[in-house]
Formats: sequence, C-alpha cells, structure tokens
Amino acid sequence: MNILLVEDDKTIASGLEYSLQQDQFSTVLCHDVASAKKVIAEQLDQFALCLFDLSLPDGSGYELCKMVKERSDVPVIFLTAVDDEVNVVMGLDMGADDYITKPFRIRELLSRIKSVLRRYQKQPQARAIIEVDGIRINTLEGKVYKHGDEIPLTALEYRLLLIFANHIGQILSRNQLLEQIWDVAGDFVNDNTLTVYIKRLREKLEDDPKDPIFIKTVRGLGYKVGE
Repeated sequence: MNILLVEDDKTIASGLEYSLQQDQFSTVLCHDVASAKKVIAEQLDQFALCLFDLSLPDGSGYELCKMVKERSDVPVIFLTAVDDEVNVVMGLDMGADDYITKPFRIRELLSRIKSVLRRYQKQPQARAIIEVDGIRINTLEGKVYKHGDEIPLTALEYRLLLIFANHIGQILSRNQLLEQIWDVAGDFVNDNTLTVYIKRLREKLEDDPKDPIFIKTVRGLGYKVGE
C-alpha cells in the first residue's frame, strides 16, 4: 500500500519513511504544502492513506486534508505537536480520520494506520464454496474437503486457510498474515506460532508436506496459494 507522507522535519520524515517501508508500505515523501499539493493533484488515486504534519513551513496539513477530501475518500491521519482540543476537533470536523500527537511511538502510529485502513477496506462478498488445487472449502458450514474427504481443522487453522483462499494467486507476507489472523481471531498470534500453523496446514492438506504445492513458500516474500 502506498502512503503519502508530508513532514517538514527531515529527521522525523526519514525515520517514518524507513519504518513504514519496513512494515511493507511504500511511501511518497513531501516536505511542504506546495510539493504535496502537486502530488495530490496528479497522483491521489495511487495512495491508500495520507499522513500530514499539521504545521508546515508554507501552510498547514488542514489545507492538504481539505484538498484530499474534496477529491477522494482517501483516509487522512494528522501528525501534530499541538495537543490542543480545538485543533484536533477542527481536523476531525474537516474529515480527518485520526490524529497522533508528537512524540509518538512508531508501533502506535503503525497500529493507528492499520486500524484506519481496516475501516476503509471493502470486504468482498463471502463465497459459499471456494475450490483450489483439489481443496474445497464450504464457508457456510465451516468445513474443508480434500478430494471429497473432510479434513478436520482447528479454528485458527481454518481462519488461516480462509485468508489464503480469499487471496488466491497473491503473495502474502508473514506480517500480512499475522495482522489478519489477529483481526479475525481476536487473539495474539506471534511469528513462531504462525510457522507452526502453516506447518500443520501443510501436514493436513499437502500430498507431501515436505514438498508443498498447495501453500507455496515464495522465498524472501511470503506464501502463496493458487495461481
């Protein structure tokens, strides 16, 4: 997902850009209102979210937020050093989706970003039957079949399989899988636990779990089911 980041403090901007990219986001960085307006006018449809510093050398994040909301429904989060209720309310009334006061922890910002993006995500209509590579998922009954035989799965195994089934042919990073499992199950799932559940799914669904062809590993990127 592509994020437009507007921050005039180059040290803060550099740190934010690095952290966002480490979390699988791509970024376009501007340091002032003028350059940001040009990007918004020409590339707004390419962004999933905008992060605007409130105080900029040639204007404010309010101007940018107004410009974005007049053109599209792209979410906006304000970065502000002003912990002032009037300023916060003004930004939210203008259409901003959230704000975070400096100094902030990067994990908190990432959590806020993901929370806002989830609210904007268009949920695809659930399919009653999903079939891929000999595996059949009946989502109405919550049952999984391999070549006609029912395969018993735990709740979390089933949820993980559904994530793959709803993203056929797409490479999903470990971070993406962890984020979605957390959302759906409501329980914390760590990286080691994810490894265990992928291994268990392979043992139940693959003809040869040591040479998986259903849940494929894409080296350095993540996992993929189907083409």
